[in-house]
Amino acid sequence: MRFTQYVKDTRTELTHVNWPTREQTINFTLLVIGVSVATSVLLGLSDFVFSKLLTLLF
Repeated sequence: MRFTQYVKDTRTELTHVNWPTREQTINFTLLVIGVSVATSVLLGLSDFVFSKLLTLLF
């Protein structure tokens, strides 16, 4: 397949993509940030608790 045909086919396929709206993109981005922060807080607290337990045991 030639490169030009590949580019044409790619452009054609991109017209079939259902792109998210600006509002959806912002909402999904905020959701990902929120889940990431919540996960990091949970892991940080778990690490803190387990490290304190280990220092008490040893």
